[in-house]
Amino acid sequence: MAYSADDVKRLREVTAAGMLDCKKALDESGGDFD
Repeated sequence: MAYSADDVKRLREVTAAGMLDCKKALDESGGDFD
């Protein structure tokens, strides 16, 4: 896992997407938030 729970939380706050969607997006991007 190349990202932390805080990354998922921050992405959820910015996008209002669901937790699983955020985790999938971070998985696919290699943890790159930007």
